[in-house]
Amino acid sequence: VQLQASGGGLVQAGDSLRISCTVSGRTINSRTLAWFRQTPGHEREFVAAISWSGIATQYAGSVKGRFIISRDNAMSTVYLQMNSLKPEDTAVYYCAARPTWNQDLMTTGAQYHYWGQGTLVTVSS
Repeated sequence: VQLQASGGGLVQAGDSLRISCTVSGRTINSRTLAWFRQTPGHEREFVAAISWSGIATQYAGSVKGRFIISRDNAMSTVYLQMNSLKPEDTAVYYCAARPTWNQDLMTTGAQYHYWGQGTLVTVSS
């Protein structure tokens, strides 16, 4: 499975931005997709995850109510709509994939088998 993230950029606080991740390879290995983010000197942080059907989603508390994860299986793409952006949202955002959905494991990076290269989102104050 290969993942390619795109759509990052420089925005101002309060703005919105949508980033995307295109997935290729065996879909059985990417039935659950997620976004993580990382800033220099910090560990990778869970942002959001979505199941194959899109019915089940999970969000970090810091983004709940502001970010929306969605997917288009026909386009093999997962999206992260980020609204009301804050400077503390500045990070490199990574998409990740794993074969199954497990509510208790979604926030742990080590549970994901495949990772994209990341896209930088910078939010200025």
